[in-house]
Amino acid sequence: MIQGVEQARRDLLEIYRAGVDAVAGGPVVEAFLRRTPPVGEVSVIAVGKAAQAMAEGARRALGDHLRDALVITKQGYLDRYRLAEGMQGIESAHPVPDLSSLEAGRHLLDYIDTRPEGRELLFLISGGASSLVEVPREGVGLEDLQRLNRWLLASGLPISTINRLRTRLSRIKGGGLLAGLGGRAASALLISDVQGDDPALIGSGLLVPTPDDHALPGGLPEWVRHLCSTQKEHPPGAAPLVDQHLVATLDQAREAAAQRARELGYPTTLHRAFICADAENSGRRLALELLDLPPGVSIWGGEPTVRLPPEPGRGGRAQHLALAAAQVIEGSRDLCFLSAATDGSDGPGEDAGGLVDGQSIARGAREGLEPDNALAHADAGRFLESSGDLITTGPTGTNVMDLMIGLKWDLGGRDEHQGF
Repeated sequence: MIQGVEQARRDLLEIYRAGVDAVAGGPVVEAFLRRTPPVGEVSVIAVGKAAQAMAEGARRALGDHLRDALVITKQGYLDRYRLAEGMQGIESAHPVPDLSSLEAGRHLLDYIDTRPEGRELLFLISGGASSLVEVPREGVGLEDLQRLNRWLLASGLPISTINRLRTRLSRIKGGGLLAGLGGRAASALLISDVQGDDPALIGSGLLVPTPDDHALPGGLPEWVRHLCSTQKEHPPGAAPLVDQHLVATLDQAREAAAQRARELGYPTTLHRAFICADAENSGRRLALELLDLPPGVSIWGGEPTVRLPPEPGRGGRAQHLALAAAQVIEGSRDLCFLSAATDGSDGPGEDAGGLVDGQSIARGAREGLEPDNALAHADAGRFLESSGDLITTGPTGTNVMDLMIGLKWDLGGRDEHQGF
């Protein structure tokens, strides 16, 4: 029988970590390449939050086949001391592109163009690539890119719609990068951060031809419709086909988390529903569901959304969801709930998410904070910091969206204050 809330919190973190470790960029890339080794020389191009981890996995597997590599990742995610000889590293902007994103885009095209014609190109793509590299179409400036991305991030739209709109402003997204391959053989390994694991949406589909004649979604501001209305010019002739292989997905992370929960002795329920609705509503719904379930571990996954106010506070969707769940389980003596991003970065900050229990709201209140106000101002991170419920992991080397994990235990007739 579980001994109280502190053990429950430790176990939840261990279950979450098992899910993240199962989709770590280095091991999954290495395992794939050892199963299907290349024939000749290879140049690696890694783009995304997991770029460095994926590139290191490729280096271990490829050995002498690897001639050089370009690694483009988020600012603060690059460890230059770990870059092997022949690897170039670039840090760029996320989640809103800036001049470094444009520089990274130009460097990417130059790097591809200067590789020997007979050399195979291996792309390693993970979430975050949409912001980290950009070559805007003619007539689109950096201010346009930033204005659109800021609006999209605050809109509450699903990532599939966001990435479709991003391709409208780009020369390299939506398969635009194919034109720069110059006929070179290429393949791609992908870590999926989108529902359905569609390669056309991961990193906004750098290597997947995507028609941009699809209708724009309704309800867009007129300036967004105007900015996204111009069609891209596609290169003449048939685009080369690039083999795309998924090496890590949310399903794999959920399965691994469930396996660890069972190893710890918990009855475990793996929920297949993809959590993509409003984060506040989702947090309350999952917590209410947890209240009605028998003791054990419940695991969900997805990427909820948050519609941001004009001046948002601290935090991201996972922290928002966790705080909403904390309101529902307030006062409970037998429940803990975790919501965290698998990449270690929830929103613009450096925290991964939150782990709450039945006393979280009371701890925040003692610091003078009110949960409804925090949710209304997208300031869940400040509340969770005060209540001692933030999860901070640093970069994890992967990105398969978010895990939500609930733990309910049998009190076994203990005193109501035991465990707090």
